[in-house]
Order: sequence, then structure tokens, then C-alpha cells
Amino acid sequence: MLAQILIPAVALLCLAPFVSSGVALLAGVVLAMWLGNPYLDKTRKITHSLLGLSVMGMGAGMNLEVIGKVGLQGVGYTVAGISLALGMGVVLGKLYKTEKDTSVLITVGTAICGGSAIAAVAPVIKAKHHEVSVALGTVFMLNALALFIFPPLGHFFDLSQTQFGLWSALAIHDTSSVVGASMQYGAEALQVGTTVKLARALWIVPVAFFVGYLYSKQNDAGPRQKGKKPWFILGFLIAAALVTWIPSLQPVGHVVNEVAKRMLVLTLFLIGLSLTRNTVRSVGVKPFLQGVSLWIVVASGTLGAILLGWIH
Repeated sequence: MLAQILIPAVALLCLAPFVSSGVALLAGVVLAMWLGNPYLDKTRKITHSLLGLSVMGMGAGMNLEVIGKVGLQGVGYTVAGISLALGMGVVLGKLYKTEKDTSVLITVGTAICGGSAIAAVAPVIKAKHHEVSVALGTVFMLNALALFIFPPLGHFFDLSQTQFGLWSALAIHDTSSVVGASMQYGAEALQVGTTVKLARALWIVPVAFFVGYLYSKQNDAGPRQKGKKPWFILGFLIAAALVTWIPSLQPVGHVVNEVAKRMLVLTLFLIGLSLTRNTVRSVGVKPFLQGVSLWIVVASGTLGAILLGWIH
């Protein structure tokens, strides 16, 4: 009964300008672990839609020419990073003896964009419900952790806003947490982080096809289902194009961008609500160790490359 009252009340509070992304996520986690989430199915459905709308709205505050420049610069290290992460994920999955499909989902979630990549690849490989839950649970926990540890680490290593935005995009799983972490670091970090992450998310489609092709080679299990495609990226680009090429729309775009940021804070609260006790218990030791190990390799590797000037 208490949860049914507190959850909607805190959700409304998250729309207030004084509530930060980190506080919203923490509030969601605390409520989910303390009282549970009686709206779990609903909040998970809303989260996906709200994230898409938030990202599209944030496009109204960005310049398409800058987005294009950053996106093109990142093609090389994006391909290299995804390839290395996928390869390392396979190795770690065998090392920890994680269930094959669970290992694949954790790997693509880490390599590309967390829950969105898992949602896209799961139907392609016909993953079972518990395997998807385990992979999502692992990613949710690491996303929550990233939101709190990345900004302090960025300051510790004296990263510029551009460097931090780039690191966040390459090393944090979900778009929502990339935006949440980079938003804390600064406006330029937010623009770079969001742009690079969305450019990276476009690789969901070819990777899903590639994984499906490999699975169809290994066992003839009939036709595969189509994975979900990140259509919100197109909305983001359209919004950015409108404010870039029609300057009179920029004041409206600024308002839309600010509203989108508040929606993103609410989204992070809902993501926190998904991290229930059952979710944590369902993950298990082996998948979690694989997820953490792969994440450490990706995060430390990309940070080192940025500090050495190999990625810029």
C-alpha cells in the first residue's frame, strides 16, 4: 500500500528542477529494494517509451553539423571497440561458463547500448525469458553504478568535457545513464556523450543480423524474429535538423530540450524501480562476474586510449 502511494509521488517529484539524475536513480533503487515495485510491468514498458521521447527531445537542443562531425570522427574506434568487446565477451563467457544465450546478451549489451541491444538481439536468438531477465538485471546494476562513479573518476583523471562525454558513450551501457552521467559533468560533455552513444546505437541492427546469421549456421531452428530497432535515433536527428536549419525554432527547441532532460531524470527513476530484490537474485554469480569483468575491460581500455590520445 505504501509503495503504491510513494512511487507516483516520487515520480512527480523527479520532474522538479532540483532533483538530479543520480538522486532519481538512487530513489528508484531504494524504493524497489525496500518496498518492491507493484507497477513493475508498467514501469518497464513506460521506461522504454519515455527514454525514446527524452532522447528525441534532447535533439532539439543540439546542432546537427556538430552531431555529424562527432559521429563521423567516431566510426573507426566504434567499429574497433564493438569488435573487441564482442570478442572479449565470448572469451569471458566461456571462462565463467555462463549460459550461451545469456553470455551473448550481456556481451552485446556491453558492446553497444545495454538494454536496447539486449531487446533487439533477444528475439533474434530466441532467448528464454529468464536469460533476458538475467542480462537486463546485470546491465541495470552496472548502469546504476556508472552514474555515481563516472563523474568523480572523470574529475580524478582531469578529463575535459569532450573526453568525459566520449568515455561515457564508449564505456557506459545504456543511453539513459550516458546522458545522466554526462549531464552532471557539463553541457559539452552531454552533447558529445549523447551524439557518440546514439551513433554507436545504430550498430544494433547490423550486429543483430550478424548474431542471427551465426545462430542460423549453428542450428537450423527455423526463421528468426525481428529485433526492435532504435527508431528514436531518427527522431533525435530530425529534431536537431529542425533547430539547426530553421533558426527561428531554436527558442522552442531550448524549451523542448529542457523538458526532455526532466523526462530523462524521471526515466532514470523508473530504471531504478526495475532493480528489485527478485531482479538482483535472478542474476546469479557467473553472469554478473562476466558483466563486471567485461565492463572493467571496456571502461579501462577506452579510458586509457583517451588519455593516451588514441581516441579523441
